[in-house]
Amino acid sequence: MGRRSDHSRAELEELILAAGHTLLAETGYAGFSAREVAKRVGYSVGTLYNVFESHDDLMLAINTRTFVEWAAWISARLERAGEDRIAVLVDSYFDFATANRNLWMAIYDHRLPEGAAFPDRYAQDRRTLTLIVEQEIARVLPPERAHEAGPLTRSLLATVHGHCVFALNGTFALLEERHPRDAALARVREALAAA
Repeated sequence: MGRRSDHSRAELEELILAAGHTLLAETGYAGFSAREVAKRVGYSVGTLYNVFESHDDLMLAINTRTFVEWAAWISARLERAGEDRIAVLVDSYFDFATANRNLWMAIYDHRLPEGAAFPDRYAQDRRTLTLIVEQEIARVLPPERAHEAGPLTRSLLATVHGHCVFALNGTFALLEERHPRDAALARVREALAAA
């Protein structure tokens, strides 16, 4: 494919991210290909890697876009939430993962090489999701324990995530757990009650 110069660097980055995000949603991480992304945007793979430093950088950017969408998804649900905002958080986690299975799984399927530092340029966008949850956890804690919201949030996210993974990959069906979402919410409520 010949060289093109139809787009600025910022426009090209957005084109690549949009095409990569769409491809990842269609194929999942195992079927994802930078070559296919380049083909979809009409540029060479070399151009793609002039915009993104590496395959890992491209995946981090695409997965960060998923985090941004996920945070917006949860925020929108919280805006319409009644009093039981914790149930809304758990339901939103399951709903987003179910509706965006390939994108959601790709966040966890892609791993940086051993010892590689996570780039700062993606950290803040990813942190937004955790901060939304942390604010909701802090709201239900007694004021004198609000400082524990951060560590508790991380543990509760791990709990809900584990339940969600087992639900989506069929493990809970094998374990004869028919209501994994309810089980996740029950574990969260227990932890919050103990706190």
